[in-house]
Amino acid sequence: MTNSIYDALALISAVKSVFKDENGEKYETFLEVLKDFKAGRIDRRDVKYRVYELFKGHQDLIFGFNKFMPTQYEIKLPMDHDDNEQQGRQLETNDALAFLKKVKDVFQGKNREKYDEFLEILKDFKAQRIHTSIVVERVKEMFKGHTDLISGFNVFLPNTFKIQLHTGRRSETEDASAFIEKVKDVFEVKNKEKYDEFLEILKDSKAGRIDRSVVAERVKEMFEGHTDLILGFNAFLPNTLQIQLRTGEITWKWGKMKKLSENCEIPWDLLDIISRKLDFDDFFEFAGVCKNWREFHKIYWRNFLASQEPLLVQKSCHDKKCFNFMSIPDQRVYHSKMINHYWDFAYCGFSSGYMIMITQNNSFLLMNPFTRRKKIIHTSAFKVKFSYFAYHVLLAFCKDSEEFVFVALCNSSGSLHVYQSRNSCWVTYSTIGNPWKVVDFVVLYNTIYVVTDKAIIGVLDLNSANIKFLELKSTPAVTSSSHLRLVSCDGQLLVIHITSEEILNVYKIDFSTKNYVMLETLGDIALFYASGEYFYALSNPRMWGYETNSLHVINLSCTKCIVCVGDDNKLPEYIMHDTHKVPPREGGYLLDWCFKHLHYEVDYSPS
Repeated sequence: MTNSIYDALALISAVKSVFKDENGEKYETFLEVLKDFKAGRIDRRDVKYRVYELFKGHQDLIFGFNKFMPTQYEIKLPMDHDDNEQQGRQLETNDALAFLKKVKDVFQGKNREKYDEFLEILKDFKAQRIHTSIVVERVKEMFKGHTDLISGFNVFLPNTFKIQLHTGRRSETEDASAFIEKVKDVFEVKNKEKYDEFLEILKDSKAGRIDRSVVAERVKEMFEGHTDLILGFNAFLPNTLQIQLRTGEITWKWGKMKKLSENCEIPWDLLDIISRKLDFDDFFEFAGVCKNWREFHKIYWRNFLASQEPLLVQKSCHDKKCFNFMSIPDQRVYHSKMINHYWDFAYCGFSSGYMIMITQNNSFLLMNPFTRRKKIIHTSAFKVKFSYFAYHVLLAFCKDSEEFVFVALCNSSGSLHVYQSRNSCWVTYSTIGNPWKVVDFVVLYNTIYVVTDKAIIGVLDLNSANIKFLELKSTPAVTSSSHLRLVSCDGQLLVIHITSEEILNVYKIDFSTKNYVMLETLGDIALFYASGEYFYALSNPRMWGYETNSLHVINLSCTKCIVCVGDDNKLPEYIMHDTHKVPPREGGYLLDWCFKHLHYEVDYSPS
């Protein structure tokens, strides 16, 4: 949404300065709007409408905010009373039914009474039997735990009645606000003039009255002796303008001074060049040299993990046996020596940031190459088959906890095994005697959904060895040669169906009508397919350098990615998958797609 963290810092400073005396709540509401957008709870149209309401009478703030919005969503001034009324009517007619459908989807099934209760509340309000404040209190309680619904309902409420959300997530704007507060804490009592001067510098920069290089010079002089502030401000500056610290000294948090060797205090632009030559493991060692390098590592690593989706996992058999991670848009290769220790292990898949492999001692190894965390899950409940893609796997974490759930589907026997760390126990979901078998599973809204080879959709019950199947009114016509996979994307449950005629069909599960709905096009979604096993999906793929309405395919025996792009009214063509799944004996081959940002969470309680 923003052009850069630095610009966000300047905007936040201006908003806070304007509203600190006039209306402090508007500043907090503005941060909530940005957090809701970043979390995907509202779209740019909602942002435009809500920011306009907040910034009424402050054209400079509106013009400043327009810098961060696409042209079609910029707030046009003057936005007179008729425009406002028209937008309100558009909001009501276009969004009210969509929001009701969303509430119905969430509470369909065993919580249907909540949806009915919500309708009764709206009827009572329309008939003027209850006040707006009562509506807000009842809806707040009803939607507890569903921040997306609360955020959606807030769009229809006056500002004075909006329900406050506490997401626990930090955005770039929050980081900027936190840094301004830190500067204020340092200077407000002993040297308030410096704090006021700092705000003026940001305002002048935002207004284009001074160049960023001048900002860096003035801030360097202002923050002399406060290394923590300089390092913090560097986080908002481009590499070419990083403020260099004096060689040999750093002020640590506990007030002590430590001498550092001369080569530790390298400018951040040079550190950036060095870091690009390091593999994952050396980069962690790099962070342990000194505080300056740790600060750089923290910022660089955070940006790296957030700026590339997805990466390709490559395994090489030729000469050096190793794993690599490849960025197609950036044409870069990242190495990992740490994972190379497990080169001989059989690969199963990538889930929640972890590579999942099979050991030779009847165990599963879960390795996160980006954080270096490792989990080993032993089992005596069944014999683990040691071969490539012997299992279809899923790793999900419990909400607000380190507890996790690991699901492994044996591709040869069809047995479904589930491990829960809360009780260190395996449970087998038996399919013996059933005319179907589970072929895939995915997490949607903190629930694990499964699909069978008969295209039946079910919910995995984590408190009992049971699958609760949905009563769908229709299912696609499947045959013994059909290939079915599930994908969770943009709050939708998609079913991929590949027929024996090598035709790709994509369906959306409509929970309100309990039907399969065939899609004519993927729209703003790209599909990623790996080795006949895994389908992944990415919304807004152009943000990461991939085409919309496209299919990106890699086979275990190939060394390249094949791409097919559909048109506005047609899905991309299906590209034949790898039926043998046998890697080449020499050279490197593409193993899987690595989606670092997909961190699955499940919500369950002990039975």
